[in-house]
Amino acid sequence: MTRAILIVLGSLIASTSAFAQAGTAGDPALLAGPANLREGATIVRWNADYTHETLRKGTNRLVCYDISGMPGQAAFDVECTSIANLDRVAQNLRFEAEPDKAKRQAALEAAERDGSRAKPEFGSVWYHLRGPDRERARTHTTIAVPGATAASLGLPDNPSQGGVWIMDAGTSTAHLMTPGY
Repeated sequence: MTRAILIVLGSLIASTSAFAQAGTAGDPALLAGPANLREGATIVRWNADYTHETLRKGTNRLVCYDISGMPGQAAFDVECTSIANLDRVAQNLRFEAEPDKAKRQAALEAAERDGSRAKPEFGSVWYHLRGPDRERARTHTTIAVPGATAASLGLPDNPSQGGVWIMDAGTSTAHLMTPGY
């Protein structure tokens, strides 16, 4: 499994070097994704009830969407991930709309405990571009590894050692933090 993670990290590093924050033709949601995947990406629009409409069907597994200004989201906020993660995205948007941080955290923990938390696709990449506006937006990239632990992946579960680490180890939310990418 560690070898698979290293392959994913290698492709992540290669694809994130292709990021361009300007000059993308078409939908701004595509700005979050790697340049080499944008042309074939599906684009969806999220509705207020957390269902989505497909604006453009893609030819690869990347799906991109603009959630700018939705409850709990940044003023400029675009994301891309695997199309297999759309249930997780809808659930995240519902949770993040709760303005009370303690209530939001309690709801997330309850869903994790009772097994209703939608799991992301293992090894899928989440590309984020967010900020107060498009000009000051920053990229953030993570890799979903639901259920992974330091023992199962051989990576630390805290940032103290530097480099890639597992955040929320052992949960459906476990993901690789990739500092600097």
